[in-house]
Amino acid sequence: MHDFSYIIDTFFALFAMTLIILMVPGFAMLEAGLVRTKNVSAVLTVNTLIYALASMGFLLIGYSIAFGSWDNDSMSKWAAFLFQMAFVGKVINIMSGGVSERVKILPLMLFAIIMSTIIYPLIVNISWGADFLDGSFLDLNMYDLAGSTVIHSTGGWALLAAIMIIGPRRNRYTKDGKVRVIPASNIPLVTLGAFLLWIGWFGFNGGSVGSISSKENADTVALTILNTNTAGLAGAIIVAAIMHLKYKKQDITMVLNGALGGLVAITAGPDLYNIYLPILIGAIGGILVVAMVPFFDRLKLDDPVGALSVHLVNGIWGTLAVGIFASNGEDITFWGQVKGIILIGIFAFVSSYFILRFIDKYFPLRAGEDEQLEGLDFSECGLEAYPEFKKAI
Repeated sequence: MHDFSYIIDTFFALFAMTLIILMVPGFAMLEAGLVRTKNVSAVLTVNTLIYALASMGFLLIGYSIAFGSWDNDSMSKWAAFLFQMAFVGKVINIMSGGVSERVKILPLMLFAIIMSTIIYPLIVNISWGADFLDGSFLDLNMYDLAGSTVIHSTGGWALLAAIMIIGPRRNRYTKDGKVRVIPASNIPLVTLGAFLLWIGWFGFNGGSVGSISSKENADTVALTILNTNTAGLAGAIIVAAIMHLKYKKQDITMVLNGALGGLVAITAGPDLYNIYLPILIGAIGGILVVAMVPFFDRLKLDDPVGALSVHLVNGIWGTLAVGIFASNGEDITFWGQVKGIILIGIFAFVSSYFILRFIDKYFPLRAGEDEQLEGLDFSECGLEAYPEFKKAI
């Protein structure tokens, strides 16, 4: 019987890992569609290198820091590693999309290596892993099944640090403070990318249950995936309703980001709720996206893909939601959720900020004004995604 459970859970981890890897082209297509045509090759190169470098860094260094050991009795240790490896690049993808169209590839990749080998593994260590803070007053009592905070907010805090250092895209804001709209270049790609992310989320959250080899665990996995999907549906629906009421028009990019916001929000506790609470949690996630996108623009925090609103804000909301709706007075408390958000937020932001500052000193993160005007495809890649198109200024 143990062999059966071992085999089934190994297969489950490998299947979930494969679904999560679908999020690599998901992020790539979403970002490629949201940026201008002159920057598409650069965005695709960044996403490809993030997967390669972050995965390799986690294999060689990061996994051991996060978990202390490769030993695993419940499934193949190789499957357990691959499942955890699939998460790593997502933290950096969240950050890279938000600084696209003005970030150079080399310094961003240097940060990807440091994030995958040191920053992210240390965050995993104190939340899901070996926990070197165990028994101290800083020990986290946060419940975060698949990473509303550990993955999404961590990436969001790193993005905030990067935007503060790099600044907005050329001509994004006028001298009188108004926002210059830069429309998405390829709506079909945005839609494809968002749905690849949505599908990948079923492995992201469902696989985080950790086992499917008993009736109870199988039910938990199914409920987790059901609730994950429901929150995405609610986020999309509420944003569509807001768009209609406010503008009498539909913005598919906002509707899709509403869905993604709902998915981020449910990620902390999809296994803890009944089938109705995710409607509320996902809807609030969608509302937060609509509210926060213009808020960050007012602060001149230029985020081409809306990652701060989707990942940082809803990562925080999703982690708080566990404390609000699933606190049991023992293992899960509202204060435990808040404490986790604060400690991980401070560490992720401060470490990312100083490391990015250091990298920027020797390898400038920001592309020059002329390079941005020409497009990063030309200056960073020498390969244009759409060479037959006239360059967009």
